[in-house]
Amino acid sequence: MTSPPLDGDGLVRLLGVLASPHRLRVLAALTGERTYVSQLARDLGISRPLLQGHLKKLESVGLVLAELELSDDGKAMKYYRLVPFAVHLTPETVATAARTITPREDAGHTEGESRT
Repeated sequence: MTSPPLDGDGLVRLLGVLASPHRLRVLAALTGERTYVSQLARDLGISRPLLQGHLKKLESVGLVLAELELSDDGKAMKYYRLVPFAVHLTPETVATAARTITPREDAGHTEGESRT
C-alpha cells in the first residue's frame, strides 16, 4: 500500500515522529497484530506512560489506530494496530514537499538557539 503524497509540513511531522528508536520499535511490534497497551509495554520493556506518549505521536500522523474494547470482566482495554503505509522518498518528492513547508516566524534560528 502506498500512502498519498505528503505536503512539506506533513513530511516534516512524519519524519520527526519516525526519528525515535522507541517509536520504530512500537511500529515493528505492531506489524504482526494489534495489541493492548499493557502487553505492548511489557513486550518492549518500557513504562506504560512512556509508551502512551509514543503511541499518541504515532497516532497523530496516522501510523497507528486505537480501538477501545470492553473485556469479558467489563474492563476497558485500548488496543492499537498498525495502519498500512508506505513512504517513498526521492529527491523529487523531497523537493516538491519542501516547496509547501509553512514558513516559520523564527526562520533562520536553529532549534534551541536564543532569539535575543
